[in-house]
Amino acid sequence: MAGPPRARDPQSVLFACAMNSVRSPMAESLLRHMFPQGLYVKSAGARKGELDPFAVTVMAELGQDISTHRPQTFEELEDWEGLNFDLIITLSPEAHHKALDLTRTLAADVEYWPTQDPTTTEGSRDQKLAAYREVCDQLLLRIRRRFAKAGAASG
Repeated sequence: MAGPPRARDPQSVLFACAMNSVRSPMAESLLRHMFPQGLYVKSAGARKGELDPFAVTVMAELGQDISTHRPQTFEELEDWEGLNFDLIITLSPEAHHKALDLTRTLAADVEYWPTQDPTTTEGSRDQKLAAYREVCDQLLLRIRRRFAKAGAASG
């Protein structure tokens, strides 16, 4: 079966979460900056949300600008360019179920990375930002771990 080799070294990756407003755009930006050439990266949501300003702030701290990101659903992405991805990484249960439904007719591997939703954090602005930073750090760690071999191969 051809599935596993493709998953180990994907050429195209889709990150998906509930609303494509925090976790998946952060992950998309992190992976895209890690591999500026040679890896096609996008993100989508099970539903459509609004880009979260805390996510923009936390990514800006890393020198990554996601302020122009426009949240989109799986369906919108499919309408615009199709869902031709080797790997779909889901970050929320809702997105995971949606991706599994889609892969009944798509030749894509799906990995589930359960990721905390920082929008549920209450408290001061600093406490909220800390929750977003923690999610960003966790995503960066998972991405480095998952794509380390591809990084070594590309220099």
